[in-house]
Amino acid sequence: MPLLESLEHVGRFAHFAAQAAVAAPLALARPRELGRQFYHVFLGVLPLGMTAGVAIGAVLWLQLHAIFQRFGAQQYLPQALALAVVLEFAPIGAGLIVSGRSGASLGAELGSMRLTEQIDALEVLGLSPLRQLVGPRVLACMLALPLLTVFIAYLAIAAGFLCEAAGGSMTWTQYQTETLRLLTLHDAIPAVLKTVVFGFLIGVTGCYHGMTAHGGTEGVGRAATRGVVLSIFLVLVVNVLLVRLIQLLPGGY
Repeated sequence: MPLLESLEHVGRFAHFAAQAAVAAPLALARPRELGRQFYHVFLGVLPLGMTAGVAIGAVLWLQLHAIFQRFGAQQYLPQALALAVVLEFAPIGAGLIVSGRSGASLGAELGSMRLTEQIDALEVLGLSPLRQLVGPRVLACMLALPLLTVFIAYLAIAAGFLCEAAGGSMTWTQYQTETLRLLTLHDAIPAVLKTVVFGFLIGVTGCYHGMTAHGGTEGVGRAATRGVVLSIFLVLVVNVLLVRLIQLLPGGY
């Protein structure tokens, strides 16, 4: 029955996620492999992150400038832009970018290893594929997401200032002062740390579909596609839950 099959897949995914949560910290004992995976995840999405940061900052400035100019409140534009970028646009942008790239690459890479029986060879040698393959990839995603989020946020705020310098009236000192007037570490840290959860979900989703790939080369393609679709879905849904959870915390935004 479709319902029972869906529940079975959910159970298998949850079990795999629990095993990955145990295996991920163990990757710290293999810094070379962890560094290699981090290099692939972070530097692989850096060009997209740069583009996203500049685009987000420019578009937000254009939209907010038109709105605040209508009400004569242009002095509040840097505050609104900084809060929107740091609290939401940078974290969700980083999550979606890594989902699109790393979700596919993890599924395709591990799916190819499953197809060529490399994962079976590890098991025959008595090595755990979770510790050898999944752990470093999941931890690399968890470490890369917060850094990418900060990178996108800085670029977006800088792009907002460039737009302000071209079409506004504020100096850099005024813009910087207004940007930091409402934005505090108490707000920024939870927004950045929630991307660690995004990284875990993206890494687990991509690895799960790669490890369970079957059906030859078509199966590898399906694993990559499903890894992207499910990781984007989870990032969007979990983001709503995390935002509400942060709001319920004492002093949460």
